[in-house]
Amino acid sequence: MPKMRKKGDLPSKVCASCGLPFSWRKKWARDWDNVRYCSERCKRTKGEAKS
Repeated sequence: MPKMRKKGDLPSKVCASCGLPFSWRKKWARDWDNVRYCSERCKRTKGEAKS
């Protein structure tokens, strides 16, 4: 059985689009080094100016 981790112990990054921090998710486990955006919405907008 895998060892449990606290949410605060997970790695985090800053979104390239909105600039907000986001934490590691299990679905990104294989591709964490290439993840740049916190959500699909940020991925679609890719740094457009927010009003």
